[in-house]
Amino acid sequence: MTNGKSIVLDVSGWLRLFDDGSVDRTWTGPPEVKFVAESVPPHDDFIDGVAVRDLVIDRESGLCVRIYLPEVKCSGGEKLPVVVHFHGGGFCISEADWFMYYHTYTDLVKSAEAICVSVYLRRAPEHRLPAAVDDGFSALRWLQSVALGHEIEPWITENADFNRVFLIGDSSGGNLVHSVAALAGEADLAPVKLAGGIPIHPGFVRSERSKSEIENPQSPFLTLDMVDKFLSLALPEGSTKDHPITCPMGANAPPLETLNLPPFLLCIAEKDLIIDTEMEYYKAMKAANKEVEILMSKGMGHSFYLNKIALKMDPETAAASDHLFAGIARFIKQH
Repeated sequence: MTNGKSIVLDVSGWLRLFDDGSVDRTWTGPPEVKFVAESVPPHDDFIDGVAVRDLVIDRESGLCVRIYLPEVKCSGGEKLPVVVHFHGGGFCISEADWFMYYHTYTDLVKSAEAICVSVYLRRAPEHRLPAAVDDGFSALRWLQSVALGHEIEPWITENADFNRVFLIGDSSGGNLVHSVAALAGEADLAPVKLAGGIPIHPGFVRSERSKSEIENPQSPFLTLDMVDKFLSLALPEGSTKDHPITCPMGANAPPLETLNLPPFLLCIAEKDLIIDTEMEYYKAMKAANKEVEILMSKGMGHSFYLNKIALKMDPETAAASDHLFAGIARFIKQH
């Protein structure tokens, strides 16, 4: 009981749902890791080579984005690619301004010499899917408005190459990369061109447990409890894990060969709980003649690169993270 309310669902220390429908996302796990989920304020000044701005892009819905601008001097008037980021959290937790994302995407925009637009996605259970998909696609529509001069955002207008827009997302955000790219393939976004998609450890699952879910180790960033409970809160009422957003390679999803998708870099981790279903997605994409390559992190688990403590204390984790983001930067520069 909390203030007369009863907890009806607790998810691995990350989220509590009460009987009145309210949600508490206060971290209740080990206090030494609480900092990864703390908000980092924006700063218009360049700090360590990156400036950060929060912006409302839809006044009616209140949809916001966080923009990361690297301090890069381009020669010959060359402009920077744009990476649209969808955060993870099982569609239920995390925010674009969390420290673990700030740390990750300030580094990425410097190494890839790109602008990042990270979307403050609506979260379940208050906003079930496809709300987060709609938010991701709205961010692309906003970029189109800026490119056409209908919206003014100097950081984007002055620096962005609208012919090189990429989608990137971690965990459940990786699912959004696929879903939003599929929507973009049916839309007229000119002059914006989607140049690539980068799902990192995407939350592709199915109703039947995979072998890796049963055998691979769980981690603070992904447990079976989180998979089951978050998706029960996030998927449309009455849906199962075979829903197209969580199982785009399954029978309930549109055939992959019918989708107009850009080149994909699928980032996976050898010890991820859900590597088996991620590989099922990869094989289905290849069978559908889609342009997709794999970037494997040997010996690593789900979202390992977001664990700031491990990055600092374990040289192998730090090296694997460096390898992952060097590969992502290389993919962006090649497309």
